[in-house]
Amino acid sequence: MKTVRNIELLSPAKNLECGIEAILHGADAVYIGAPKFGARATAGNSIEDISLLVQHAHLYNAKVYVTLNTILYEHELKETEALIWQLYHIGVDAIIIQDMGIWQMNLPPIAIHASTQIDTRTPEKVAFLQETGFQQIVLARELTLEEISSIHQQVPAATLEVFVHGALCVSYSGQCYVSHYNTLRSANRGECAQFCRLSFDMIDAMGNIIAKDKHLLSLKDMNRSEHLEALMDAGVSSFKIEGRLKDVSYVKNVTAHYRKELDKIIDRRPTYKRASSGSVTYSFAPQLDKTFSRGFTPFYLGGRRKDVTSFDTPKSLGEEMGVVKEIGRNYFTVAGVKSFQNGDGLCFLDEQGKLRGFRLNKVENGKLYPAEMPPLNPRTTIYRNFSQEFERIITKKTAERKISIEMILTENNFGVSLTLIDEDQNKITISIPINKEIARTPQKENIKQQLLKLGNTPFVAESLKIAWEDEFFIPSSLLAEMRRNAVDKLLQLRKINYKREIVKNRPTDHPYITKQITYQGNVMNSAARAFYVAHSVKEIAPAFELEAPADADLMSCKHCLRYSMGWCPVHQKGKSPYKEPYYLVSKDQKRYRLVFDCKACIMKLVASEYEA
Repeated sequence: MKTVRNIELLSPAKNLECGIEAILHGADAVYIGAPKFGARATAGNSIEDISLLVQHAHLYNAKVYVTLNTILYEHELKETEALIWQLYHIGVDAIIIQDMGIWQMNLPPIAIHASTQIDTRTPEKVAFLQETGFQQIVLARELTLEEISSIHQQVPAATLEVFVHGALCVSYSGQCYVSHYNTLRSANRGECAQFCRLSFDMIDAMGNIIAKDKHLLSLKDMNRSEHLEALMDAGVSSFKIEGRLKDVSYVKNVTAHYRKELDKIIDRRPTYKRASSGSVTYSFAPQLDKTFSRGFTPFYLGGRRKDVTSFDTPKSLGEEMGVVKEIGRNYFTVAGVKSFQNGDGLCFLDEQGKLRGFRLNKVENGKLYPAEMPPLNPRTTIYRNFSQEFERIITKKTAERKISIEMILTENNFGVSLTLIDEDQNKITISIPINKEIARTPQKENIKQQLLKLGNTPFVAESLKIAWEDEFFIPSSLLAEMRRNAVDKLLQLRKINYKREIVKNRPTDHPYITKQITYQGNVMNSAARAFYVAHSVKEIAPAFELEAPADADLMSCKHCLRYSMGWCPVHQKGKSPYKEPYYLVSKDQKRYRLVFDCKACIMKLVASEYEA
């Protein structure tokens, strides 16, 4: 008999509003920033708001994970420990961490998840983390489906989480130091300066320009909605949407899309099951390119591919609408099948490859009248990155999530009883005394009408059974009171019966995967150092933020510019007309050397001792 595996849709929450909407739109879990120490420094939330989100999520058996995934300075250790206890006491289901020093703390029995910042790429690393006590492990975004499957087969006890949607970091997460190098704003401290979204010139050793003013490190956004079943079969249990800085429209739209796609698979695959309760009805049609995107890619799930980059712009393109057909003095027309509305935001790439945006004033008889006529050419592709109609819809109430219940009204010795049984088999019964007077007129329709008024509750009745032979008269007010009391008691019972995972976070001493840790181990404090010493590591270098080596790799990327140019000697058997080494030159004339490690299939970015 095959084991049934829970499948979790994990959505981001910038704040309480986003978290509530994520749950209402079908998320099985949400992840949200703590007041401090999360890898998005500008996305912190109060303990009070997180507590409210926990109460809302747990009603649907959905979970709340809190990010504490920065590396910590020595003076922050005690504060972090106290914060973890606070989070435990308000009912948070798990914390997501990067700093291994947390394992040296006096911890409550709360589940701990491994952040993507830990940079987990191999079965050996997953096995180590699983034995350490991590209940869920986020894999590196760069892994192929085959690599994910291999990890699952070798470490079947590990619960694997992967990103399936949203913005992509060009560097392996946790291995990017260029922001701190340039600005002292550390990505490992939640303060990334978005260096990879800047434009650069690419030159060769002789100073020849290979590419001019292009966003050579900027990647498209991930979209794996067509690969969910393959990921399930490869062993993935948690499907994560990126976006803790995104607005509520993004959270609604993307969560709804992935909920619908996952449900299609779960409905026909009995070995998979939703990880939370309730079903969702939507008043809109989710469409991923209606909210922020730089264009989409499944990334390297199927291996190396060239279409992962967004060299022309790091901004949102949105949905492709068609190509320019006719250009008038103050209007233009587009050859395409999609309709436009007044107020739409449109954009295009000009002849220099620069993104140009403008707003539509009026749409009339197929003609588009911009607020100011842009420099368009025939056959230019037009994109819509702001849909007036979609925003009008998405800002309203767009989803209802309901828990199904069975209602049974029965006679007892002194009156009647109402029993509610929900889809998770929580059961309550309330009884009231009545004078059992035989009704002069039929009562069942009125009883149904009063008991089924559940619209402002999280419940929906799948069935109502009235189990008695004679029809008694029951006043409508009494029926309504019974319904309200029964619903209140069922809500209380669901809270009582919610089972949070209780974990014994014990110290471990199994050997780490290496005996030496460089600055890339991100060891910031004495507790992290003690953790690795206890796990047989002999040499431990301090974190880059404490002591930056002169020859450090500022980025380690699966994305490779030699491959993008068609010159990869391994995969493409290509040959470049330019002389290596190659350099990226930023607007402030800083030069960064590109190093190609073909054995590891990685491109590295290092600081050059010269300036352009």
